[in-house]
Amino acid sequence: MKKRTDRILNVSMLPVIFSLAWPTMLEQLMQTAVQYIDTAMVGSLGTYATAAVGSTVTVNWLINSSISALSVGFLAFIAKAFGENDSQKARRAVSQAALTVLVTGSFFTLLTLSLSGVIPIWMQIDPDIQALSAQYFFILYLPMLPRTATIIFGTVLRAAGDSKAPMKIGILVNCINVILNFLLIYPTRTLPIFSYSITIPGADWGVIGAAIASAVAFAVGGIYITILLWRHPLVSPKGQSLRPDPTILKPCLRVALPNMLQRFGTSLGYVAFAAMINSLGEISTAAHTIANTVESAFYIPGYGMQTAAATLAGNAYGARDPKRMKDLSAMFIPIEILLMILSGGILFLTAPYLMGLFSDSQEVIDLGTTVLRMVAVSEPFYGFSIIVEGMMQGVGKTKLPFVYNIIGMWGVRIVGTFLCTQLFTGGLVSAWGCMILHNMLLFLLFLISFIRGRWNPLREAPPLTAVVQ
Repeated sequence: MKKRTDRILNVSMLPVIFSLAWPTMLEQLMQTAVQYIDTAMVGSLGTYATAAVGSTVTVNWLINSSISALSVGFLAFIAKAFGENDSQKARRAVSQAALTVLVTGSFFTLLTLSLSGVIPIWMQIDPDIQALSAQYFFILYLPMLPRTATIIFGTVLRAAGDSKAPMKIGILVNCINVILNFLLIYPTRTLPIFSYSITIPGADWGVIGAAIASAVAFAVGGIYITILLWRHPLVSPKGQSLRPDPTILKPCLRVALPNMLQRFGTSLGYVAFAAMINSLGEISTAAHTIANTVESAFYIPGYGMQTAAATLAGNAYGARDPKRMKDLSAMFIPIEILLMILSGGILFLTAPYLMGLFSDSQEVIDLGTTVLRMVAVSEPFYGFSIIVEGMMQGVGKTKLPFVYNIIGMWGVRIVGTFLCTQLFTGGLVSAWGCMILHNMLLFLLFLISFIRGRWNPLREAPPLTAVVQ
């Protein structure tokens, strides 16, 4: 029986899977921990501050996800190159990734800074906090070029099997952010520690201080990861040309474009979703912002495993090894579902305590607890979608995920939320109900693709040895 189980699950792959997944999980855990701290610190200034910061979070998702989509093209290309044992091809791709960072980072810098004054108006933020929100947004996006480097270069390193370097960068960025938050948000104060009193200097800049802290941390992270990539023994772009190379950019963009359209379309949906929630009032905006922050921690196992699934699927595709591809799916899916059942259960039980960390308002806590417990039940289903989508990204199949996500976001979540909150009298609970329906539709669509084998380009392909012979 044990031999049969080993054949089905290929237990020997577990160390490789977790060696790729755990640094990404730890990196995301640190990011989420800092997000928790940021939210708690800003929340201590009052509900208005939470709303001012949180009301543009979805715009942040829109921009970051568009850049992340570009990096998916390089992930698929580089992982496949390593599967083919072609390190020179991988290094050439990294130089094109560096070119992409320069072009994309410069473009988004100009775009975000020029629109910072009107975005709060588009997001239907309370007029009393629009000016503060605009200042926060402007400062946050000053270091857009290093932020772009962090996203794309981090993906490049993971594609090469190095998930520890991005993890270290993430930890550094988060530590800088927390330290500067303590120094910039609050005024100078005296803290009692045992029998001593320690004076902590403070700038008393409030929300603006939080923005400056994040901007400085992003800038340091982007510079540091660029240095690490330049010195990396496997994927350093040193000596490679920065001129556009169509032989690399075309296949990368062929993979990235559908993923970019998907992320742009879904993130734009998040913006529309948040705008409708913002129109429900300050309590709903604060509860939604905090609940999103809380929920993000419980997706960490899922997205950590997705990174490993994408990298290993790309390696198997490059090696043209259909058996390894099947083994990957047999390993990743049950592990992912188990992890998401555990995280969903913990979220359901701890929701009121976690909401209470970020707000003193009982209305905000009760509303956030309700929606968090609703979404906790759907997490295992969403986890399945995450893994199948990750394997599809790794082998360059990004068109179907694009179609699925756009249908789910705009056909279910946005239309449903509009009907519930704008035409009828539904509130935040009905909006999150539409979000859960969106996730369940994704589960169903990815399940059908998985059963039919449409995710796997090697399902009918012979092994590489057979091709050579």
